[in-house]
Amino acid sequence: MIATNIWFWAGFVAFVLAMLSLDLGVFNRKPHVVGAKEALAWTGVWVGLALLFALGLAVFESHQAALTFLTGYVIEESLSVDNIFVIVLIFQYFAVPAQYQHRVLFWGILGALVMRGLFIAVGAALLARFEWIIYVFGALLVITGIRMAVKQDEEFDGEQNPVVKLARRVLPVTDGYRGKHFFAMEQGRRHATPLLLVLVLVEATDLIFAIDSIPAIFGITRDPFLVFTSNIFAVMGLRSLFFLLASVVTKFHLLKYGLAVILTFVGAKMLVEHWIHIPIMLSLGVVLVVLTASIVASLIWPSAKQPSEGATGSMFGRMKGE
Repeated sequence: MIATNIWFWAGFVAFVLAMLSLDLGVFNRKPHVVGAKEALAWTGVWVGLALLFALGLAVFESHQAALTFLTGYVIEESLSVDNIFVIVLIFQYFAVPAQYQHRVLFWGILGALVMRGLFIAVGAALLARFEWIIYVFGALLVITGIRMAVKQDEEFDGEQNPVVKLARRVLPVTDGYRGKHFFAMEQGRRHATPLLLVLVLVEATDLIFAIDSIPAIFGITRDPFLVFTSNIFAVMGLRSLFFLLASVVTKFHLLKYGLAVILTFVGAKMLVEHWIHIPIMLSLGVVLVVLTASIVASLIWPSAKQPSEGATGSMFGRMKGE
């Protein structure tokens, strides 16, 4: 475990909050369409910061800590790509205007940071008190990996989504977008806008992915600080990665099989760690090789099935009365 006091944790959280404030308060004060160059620049910033953090760990802590952080970071980033695919489907279905997509993702990521922080705290506490929980986490990852490999892709249907149904029962929803606002006053009553429905769905999506990703990080290290920092760096870079990959992510149709292999590998590692020690360099190598192979294979053997456009904008069309 890295010996970090409360001030080190507070400093890292303050850094994250400062970056979020800089993002929303300076660079994105006005809604705008995030172009490829801007997305690439911000992706470079977040990857660069993660690498600098790893370098700091190597200098001030140990090379082992740096490699462990990088392994967890790469796993989280790779799982983020699958998350991006789902978010793309949500944005398409609700026909979210391009200039408001960053706003949805900003608040979605903010909620994700809080949820994942809580998940990590609970996971660390359970592992500290109940050693056998690690086998539950491992089994969960193996089952998830197998299900991901055999499950067929399904079209997103907002009308039948339980989260949307629940939100509509709780809140009245306007018949269309009201600019960048999540709420609007109509006929003297506060209404949610479709933008809020999208935000709630993004949060729910991240919650589901966190159930896989948090145990996966604990499969690499039990150190709460490394689990937290690798997870947060990956989540913070999710928005820029989304805008960079949104138009091409559907081309990586074999990536889910690579992710399935990675999750199964990490889960198996957790199940046998009491008897077999797998070095962190080997774990990092497996993750990188499998991830690269699945991406390259997707490009070499493109999918004959094109993404369905039938649902795109269908919810928006109904809201507009078309």
